[in-house]
Amino acid sequence: MTDPHSVKPGVEATVAKHPLNPDLQQEQASLLKALVVMVHHFFGGFDRLFGNVTDPRYPGYITYPLPVLMATGVLMFLLRLTARRQIANLLRGNGPSAAKYHAWFGVANCPHGDTLNYLYARCDVAELQQVVTGMTDTLIRGKVLYGYRLFDQYFLIAMDGTGMLAFSERHCPHCMTRTYRGVTLYYHPVLEAKLVTPTGLVFSLMTEFIENPGANPTKQDCELKAFYRLAKRLKDRFPRLPICLLLDGLFAGGPTFSLCEQYRWKYLVVLQEDDIPYINDEFKALSQWSPGDHLTFRTGVQLEIRQELRWVNQIAYLDSQQQEHSVSVIECLETKPGADKQPPTTRFKWVTNFNVTANRVVTLANQGGRLRWKIENEGFNVQKNGGYALEHAYSQNANAGKVFYLLLQIAHLLAQLIQHGSLFRQTFPKGVGSAKNIAFRLLEAWRNLCLSRADIQPMLDARVQIRFAPP
Repeated sequence: MTDPHSVKPGVEATVAKHPLNPDLQQEQASLLKALVVMVHHFFGGFDRLFGNVTDPRYPGYITYPLPVLMATGVLMFLLRLTARRQIANLLRGNGPSAAKYHAWFGVANCPHGDTLNYLYARCDVAELQQVVTGMTDTLIRGKVLYGYRLFDQYFLIAMDGTGMLAFSERHCPHCMTRTYRGVTLYYHPVLEAKLVTPTGLVFSLMTEFIENPGANPTKQDCELKAFYRLAKRLKDRFPRLPICLLLDGLFAGGPTFSLCEQYRWKYLVVLQEDDIPYINDEFKALSQWSPGDHLTFRTGVQLEIRQELRWVNQIAYLDSQQQEHSVSVIECLETKPGADKQPPTTRFKWVTNFNVTANRVVTLANQGGRLRWKIENEGFNVQKNGGYALEHAYSQNANAGKVFYLLLQIAHLLAQLIQHGSLFRQTFPKGVGSAKNIAFRLLEAWRNLCLSRADIQPMLDARVQIRFAPP
């Protein structure tokens, strides 16, 4: 991007008509600083972040460099605009927004949403996936996430699927289909591998799009097939990364155990009462013969929650492929005080290849298996209902839809770094409420505060230490 020397006079004139309260102006400047510094501190800026993405456009017709168009897509999600047309409504015709594009990106104005769609429809999705994966890899290699490892060794990777798009008519030849009472639904699910932490950080590591090879396949794609593809890609990309997979009951079975043994991964898989009857029966029988493998643990603010933990090691299991496995099972009965005389008790159970001991069982249950829910709550739920509008069709083009999805993952990662980082917490020690409020304030700052190149440059040159809340 070309560095501008000054903000356009017309932009300055627009801003001058709308002076801001000095305290509010300082807050907005601090919030924008948190964004700019975060992007440059960890990832070298948008130029470097998207530097290896191939631009498919004819060079003579390019008005906006590719990193600017990618950054605009990220901003759309970061500011929770919820639709592509809102780029034109809220950013493109706004003077302070144009000033920031001129000062930060070196272009005259914010590009139109249709310009983004044109580029994204022609981009290489695999290259965008490398950007997403590379961002989380950067945080791993920079030891930002070392304090969140299980037993100071294993990175917790939760894998789960979710719906992305759904249509009443066929969207593309790769649509999945489901027919109920004569009505056919055409949909596009994804399988995500997300790195999760006890503090609620959830970063996309890798995505596998679940889709059919053509319009009339003999067998549809599914979450299990996608799991094996995603696991192989994950192992190829991170061959030596110590991983502990957190999986739901869909993946409880011999093929998953064999794959983790082959890749030398640890796993904690939810074990329902009707999953793998042999292992459940063995656990019930053997736990009666080892009453010492039991622990009562109290947690909560006032130790009001009681957990009864039982475990059995070295359960021999022969799967349907005649492969032998030695697994452990952990059961947690959690009782919370309630309004009823009889407090409710919830049962959790996991099958794992960890050797379970009294010193490790609480950590395995509460800092391991229980964190699988982070991908549902802090991951998919936030992206669907927290303003990112994951299930909104940002484009009718299938390729562009995937690019938008991956840019959403980038925006969610940046939003979490801002929210949990020390730069934001120094300015707002009491917080500002929900993450939606941060996005709202950031949108206000983007639309109301005019920054020149002289204001942006110190943010780009800043050398700071950014700290995150301990686990």
